[in-house]
Amino acid sequence: MTANSTWLDRWVDGLPKTMFFQWIADHLIVPYWARRTPVPPQAGGPPLAMQPGDNMQRMMNLVMPLKDKSPIGRAKAALAIAQNIDEIYAGLDNVGTVHTARFVIVENNLCMFSVYDGDFTNYIRDFVATIGNVFDAVVALVEGGDAVLPTEKNVDAFIAWVHAHDMYQIPDLATDLIEQQRPANTMKPDEQDDLTLLPRSLILQLRANPNVSLGSGYRNYPGFSAAQVRHHTGVGW
Repeated sequence: MTANSTWLDRWVDGLPKTMFFQWIADHLIVPYWARRTPVPPQAGGPPLAMQPGDNMQRMMNLVMPLKDKSPIGRAKAALAIAQNIDEIYAGLDNVGTVHTARFVIVENNLCMFSVYDGDFTNYIRDFVATIGNVFDAVVALVEGGDAVLPTEKNVDAFIAWVHAHDMYQIPDLATDLIEQQRPANTMKPDEQDDLTLLPRSLILQLRANPNVSLGSGYRNYPGFSAAQVRHHTGVGW
C-alpha cells in the first residue's frame, strides 16, 4: 500500500481480513474454484527421489482415526500401545532402517511418526515381518483396520492402507507444489501463481488434503543411514 493510497484503496485492501469476506471465500469462492478446477488428494508419504541422500531420514506421518472417539476409546489406544511397546520397539530395532519413532494421540486419531531410510514399501514390509502380529492389536482399534487383519496375511493391503493414512508431504519449495497441480488442472505450462499472495493451488490442495506435513522436515546429517549411525555409536544390531 502506497503512502498516497485513497480511502477506497485501503477499504479494498482490508476486505480479505473481514469476517464477511472470509465467510464468502470459505462458503462460495473456494467451493466454486474446487468445481471449476478439481484437485485430487495427493498420495501420502515423501515423493520419489533419485538422489541417494534424499532417501535417508524420510518421514512417515501415519494418522489413524480411532473407531471409538470417546475418552474410553483413546484410553484403549493408549493401553494397546503401552501393553505392546517393548515388542514394537524391538521390532523397529530389528527393521534396522528406523532412526526415530513415536506414538501420539491427536484428538480422535492415533498417530505414528517415524523417520526411516530407504523405500516406504520395504519399510512397512519389514515392519510387518517383525511385529505384524503385535501391531494387529493397535490396527484393530482403527477405522478400516479390520479389512487388513491379520497384517501378516494381508501385507500388500496393509501397505496400501498405511500409504493412504500417511500424510501428504507438501514440497519444501512452493514452486514444486504448483508443478504437482498441473496434471490435475487446466494451468498452462507458462502460467504461474503469484507466490507473494496466497496461491489458489495451495488452497485447493489443502481442501483436498486437510492433514498434511509441511515439507520434508529438518534432517540433521541426512547423508547418514541408520546403519551408519549405529555403527559409529557402537550400538550394533
